[in-house]
Amino acid sequence: MSAIAPNFKLSEFIKSLLDNIFWIILIVVLIGLPAIMMILFVIEMPVIDGELLTPFLALTWLADPSRILPVVKAFMATDIFRVMAFPGFGFAALLAAGTIFVERKMMAKLQLRVGPFYCGKVEGILQLMGDGLKLISKEIIIPAKADKPIFWAAPVLFVATAAAFVAFIPVAPGWVVADVELGLLGVFAVIGFFPIITILSAWSANSKFPFIGGIRALFQMVSFEIPLILSLLGVVMLTGSLNLSEIAASQSSFPWIVFLPVGAIVFFITMLAELERIPFDLPEAESEIVAGWLTELSGMMYGLVQLGTYLKLYAFAGLFVVLFLGGWNGPMVVPPFPAELLEKGIEMGPITAGPFPGLPLFTQEMLNGALWFVLKTVTVIFFIILPRGVFPRIRVDMLLNLGWTKLIGLAFVNIFIALGLLYAGVLGPGGLQ
Repeated sequence: MSAIAPNFKLSEFIKSLLDNIFWIILIVVLIGLPAIMMILFVIEMPVIDGELLTPFLALTWLADPSRILPVVKAFMATDIFRVMAFPGFGFAALLAAGTIFVERKMMAKLQLRVGPFYCGKVEGILQLMGDGLKLISKEIIIPAKADKPIFWAAPVLFVATAAAFVAFIPVAPGWVVADVELGLLGVFAVIGFFPIITILSAWSANSKFPFIGGIRALFQMVSFEIPLILSLLGVVMLTGSLNLSEIAASQSSFPWIVFLPVGAIVFFITMLAELERIPFDLPEAESEIVAGWLTELSGMMYGLVQLGTYLKLYAFAGLFVVLFLGGWNGPMVVPPFPAELLEKGIEMGPITAGPFPGLPLFTQEMLNGALWFVLKTVTVIFFIILPRGVFPRIRVDMLLNLGWTKLIGLAFVNIFIALGLLYAGVLGPGGLQ
């Protein structure tokens, strides 16, 4: 420490701060403001005092909170906001970052060791940021004999496929990026791309450890996708729909896990295998094959795969919530918006922001639904990461035997339970629902 302190120069420190400020201003001017202007031209501008607001005038209102709120509301009603912020990529990435942090802290507690704390204050939150900066700044090393186009494309395709998976998950009534009638089939189609991307990434590295890990991942995903799909047929039979929003809405009285616990258990186990989580982490077995199909990935290529992995984890947890735990349904705990606020607005000294007659873009039902969805999803994520601290890795023959025999049998049992409930009149027309 004494050797470092004499080298500190206040002038150099001030110079570095000024350099950072200069680059921040330059990026805001050259990239930030043009991006905002492009968004203003894309969104449908609101009508203010009987006149349609122009993008140029809206740009001058950025510093006035009493005027910018209608523009913000117009932006939040666009597909761009849903894809980029909520309930799309930004929202999922935020939950993924929180999952990484909580998992590292929880594993440290379970394994009686020091987790992220001492080198990152505020319970170690700065260490998460430091790891992100490290991945961004590290050199990307490409193996000499790798198939470079495929090797470069695989991480990008992986995170793009995970983002497409996220797009099907409804967070609240009316809040979903891709609300398609055959949403569940779309989910199965997207999930089917993960084995292809994994084996392409492993093969393109031209290295034995990634290739062994890729073959393991292919065997594992293929053997568990069949019981994964079969476990959901019971829910489809009882709801009569493949639309995920309709499936979530159908559970307003009770979640489907009450009547289909076998299907929920099978789906949860197959979900762990699809996510390559312990005890099904054979494709990345560090003690056997270094890091499996991730061995040759470095820098931000590895970071993209990790981001895609945790986006996939969130999407699977959200899918479990939508299919078996009632989705956004739950008791109303969010209070209604004050009528005075909607009619008169907010007084901020000499400025009055509002009134907000169109504020129910975020309705009471939407906020309450999003709250319950997040709470249920976080709970499911907790139970997904919990086995990592308490279970060992199973052998590959045990894994394949579990997928091709036991889980498929239980999935058919779940189907027969659903058919029995329908034909007995317990559910469906004339039944409970």
